[in-house]
Amino acid sequence: MRDEYDIESLNPRKNLYTNRLKRQITININEDTIAYFKHLSDQYGLPYQTLINLYLTDCAKNKRELQMAWN
Repeated sequence: MRDEYDIESLNPRKNLYTNRLKRQITININEDTIAYFKHLSDQYGLPYQTLINLYLTDCAKNKRELQMAWN
């Protein structure tokens, strides 16, 4: 291992994923909703948090409006 490295001679590359950065948050989600996405994650072989993110991203991208009916 060297004592010093020449940072200027490194080949810096632009991060291609900077526009897709994620931020960790805390959110309360119903147990049955989590169970639903965990079931889907078993079917598709993706982590359930990824599936939730994909669903929410699709809603935001397509500007889906919330449709609720109170019983």
